[in-house]
Amino acid sequence: MTPTRSALVLLGWLALVTLTALTGIFTPPGDWYAGLAKPPLNPPNLAFPIAWTTLYLLMAVAAWRATLAAAPAERWHTLWPFAAQLAANGLWSILFFGLHWMGLALLDLLLLWGLIVLTIRRFAAVSPMAAWLLAPYLAWVSFAAYLNAAIWWLNG
Repeated sequence: MTPTRSALVLLGWLALVTLTALTGIFTPPGDWYAGLAKPPLNPPNLAFPIAWTTLYLLMAVAAWRATLAAAPAERWHTLWPFAAQLAANGLWSILFFGLHWMGLALLDLLLLWGLIVLTIRRFAAVSPMAAWLLAPYLAWVSFAAYLNAAIWWLNG
């Protein structure tokens, strides 16, 4: 792949990941979330945009590396779980913050977790580095599942 095409692929993944991030921007926590009881280990509000910005950048770079490493015939097989997890990721903000459906948001997080694991497996087959770049994301989503479940329990 030429350097120009490689840069375009990276820009494409950054754009797609940014679209996913926008669901969080357009569904801010607001007063509803501020008024909820929170579990132990709930991080300060500032931690969330820092963590998610970092994770979204790592996700885009991972997808870029996997795209470059996968043979053209393998790309769909390698990348569809990544695209699916982006959709589940964006849906969570809508369900939790937008609609206040904490239980359904938790189910979405479980689906997201499974899709991330599948993505890591697919990426590992073509680029171990791409797979490792998603490890912090899997850890954060695991922690987010704890927070989602605990908030639902405490406020249900």
